[in-house]
Amino acid sequence: MNFHRTEKPVDWCDKASSVKLPSHPPTGLVGSLFRRRRSVAALTLVEVVLSTAIAAMTVSGILYGYTQSAKRAEWSGYSLAAQALAVQRLEQTRACRWDPDSGVDQLVATNFPTQTLVLDLPVIGTNAAYATNITTITAITAITGAPLLHRMIRVDCVWKFPATGRVFTNTVATYRSPDR
Repeated sequence: MNFHRTEKPVDWCDKASSVKLPSHPPTGLVGSLFRRRRSVAALTLVEVVLSTAIAAMTVSGILYGYTQSAKRAEWSGYSLAAQALAVQRLEQTRACRWDPDSGVDQLVATNFPTQTLVLDLPVIGTNAAYATNITTITAITAITGAPLLHRMIRVDCVWKFPATGRVFTNTVATYRSPDR
């Protein structure tokens, strides 16, 4: 690259002017670095295989995470629907009449038998999911054995998650005193 001092300086603002690049690669130290970089620019087979394996593991990890989050979201839907059924049954027991002074006692286990209901989930065709509500009513007594006018109401909602086949139970409980 021999520039003579007699050459016109390049005006970078002038669009008509152009810079001439040498037609042959540089020689000397710069030339040897230039040739060395050009020879190392290609990837070896090992590097290609490793980068492909890393990319495959990354994509499979993303897909696994997506499927796990979809399964977890489905499980949450089933669990919330079962919880809603259990709370619905608990509200029925709280709404019944219990007045010991007038002799009315509708808060007994025989009024709340075990029931199997459809979970409140989107249904397509015949894929309805069912849950079983089990209601337990327990009279609470004092340490001395004298009956207190309190009862514990417990509702267990048992349901099966279709993706895994496992059975889960949602439980809700409360205490109630008579209507007065």
